[in-house]
Amino acid sequence: MELVQQILFLVLAAAAIFIFAKKVKAIRRNINLGREEDIKPHPDRWRNVLLMAFGQKRMFDKPLVALMHFILYAGFIIINIEVLEIVLDGLLGTHRLFAGVLGGFYAFVINFFEILAVLVLVTCVAFLARRNILKVRRLNMAELNGWPRSDANIILTFEIVLMSLFLLMNGADRALQLQGYGHYAEVQTNFWISGLLAPALQGLPSGALVGIERIAWWLHIVGIFAFLNYLPYSKHLHIILAFPNTYYAKVEPQAEMTNMPEIQREVLYAMEPDKIPAEAAEAPKKFGAKDVTDLSWKNLLDAYTCTECGRCTEACPANQTGKKLSPRKIMMDTRDRVEELGATMDGNSGSAPEGGKNLLHDYITTEELWACTSCQACVQACPVLINPLSIINQMKRYLALEESNQPGEWNGMYSNVENNFAPWKFAPDDRDRWAEELMSKEE
Repeated sequence: MELVQQILFLVLAAAAIFIFAKKVKAIRRNINLGREEDIKPHPDRWRNVLLMAFGQKRMFDKPLVALMHFILYAGFIIINIEVLEIVLDGLLGTHRLFAGVLGGFYAFVINFFEILAVLVLVTCVAFLARRNILKVRRLNMAELNGWPRSDANIILTFEIVLMSLFLLMNGADRALQLQGYGHYAEVQTNFWISGLLAPALQGLPSGALVGIERIAWWLHIVGIFAFLNYLPYSKHLHIILAFPNTYYAKVEPQAEMTNMPEIQREVLYAMEPDKIPAEAAEAPKKFGAKDVTDLSWKNLLDAYTCTECGRCTEACPANQTGKKLSPRKIMMDTRDRVEELGATMDGNSGSAPEGGKNLLHDYITTEELWACTSCQACVQACPVLINPLSIINQMKRYLALEESNQPGEWNGMYSNVENNFAPWKFAPDDRDRWAEELMSKEE
C-alpha cells in the first residue's frame, strides 16, 4: 500500500510540474513578443529587489494592510519548508522526515509554522471582509467585475482551506501519538495550536484518525499542486514575478521619459539642415505602440506582474476627478491582450495573424489615454515598480504621430512647432522684436 501511495504521489508531482512548466514557457514566449529593450546593469537593481520585492517597502504607507500582507507573504515563503518535508515524505514513503534531522529543534519549527498558519487564516478572513463586506473602493472598481474579483476571493479561500488542512493533519497526528499508534508514536510533538484539537479527536478509533490524517495530508499536497498551477492564470503570479520585475525596473530619474532617436534626429535636421547626411537615415516604420508587440518585453513583464491592488488608480488625479483613466486597467488590458494574442498564436501554428484586434482602441480607448497628465503618481504608488505610464505614453505617441488623433487644442501647437520651431505663432526672425521695442522705449 505504501508503494502504491509513493507511485501515485510521484505521478501527481510530475504531472503538476509538467503542466506548470508548460504554462511558464507560454508566458515567457508571450513576454518575448515585446520588442527588445536595452536594460543596463546598475547597482541599484539588487537594492530594489531587496527593498521592494522582499521588504515590500512601498506597502508600508498603509501600515496595518502592509503587516497583514507581510504575514501572507511570510506564510507563502516559510511554510514552503513544511511543504518540502511533505514532498519528501511522499516520494520516500517516510513520516515527518525532518524530525530525525532536526531533533529537538523540530518541535519549535513545526509550532512556528502553526502560529504562522493561524495568522494567515485570520489575515485571509480580514482581506475577504475588506473586499466583500467593507467594500474598499479601490478593490471594488468596475475593471474588477467578473473574473478579477472572483480570482482574489478564490485565492484567499484557497489559503484558508490549505491552512485548515495543515492544522487538521497535525491535530490527527497528535491524537495518534497520544494513542501510541504505529509510526506516529515515534515522533512525539506537542503541537501548540493543532494540539488543542487532539483531545477532541483522541476518542476516535485509530483507523478513523489515520484516515483523517491521510486525507488531510493528501488534500493539502494536492491543494499545493493545484495552487502552483493556478498561479500562472491569476494576478497572484506577482508572488514570483515581483523579483525579476523589480530588478529590471527603471533606475533613471522617474520623470525622465524615453525619446525616440528617430524623432530627435528629424528635429535636429529641421533645426540644422546642414547636418543632414548625404544618405538620410531610413524613417522608422512606426511611431509609438498600437499593439502589445510594439511595446517592450519589460512593458509586458510589468503587465504580468500587476497585483491588481489598485494603488496606482487610487493615486491617479485623473481617476480621482471622475475621468475614465485607470492605470490598473491599462495593465490588466495589456495582460489580457498579450494572453489573447498568445492563445491565437497557439492555434495558428505559432505565428501572429495579420489584422484583428489591437491593444489600442479595442482594449484601451483614446479617452483613457488623453486623460493622463504624465504626473507619475501611478509609478510612484506601485509596490513592485510597475510603470503604467510607459505604456500610456507609447500609445499616445502612436495616436499623435501615426493617426494624427489628438485633442484639437494641440494641433495649433504642433503646427507652430513645425513651422516656427516653437509653440508660439511668432516666426523665428520676429521672436526678439519685443526686446527691440523695449530698448527703443528706453532710449
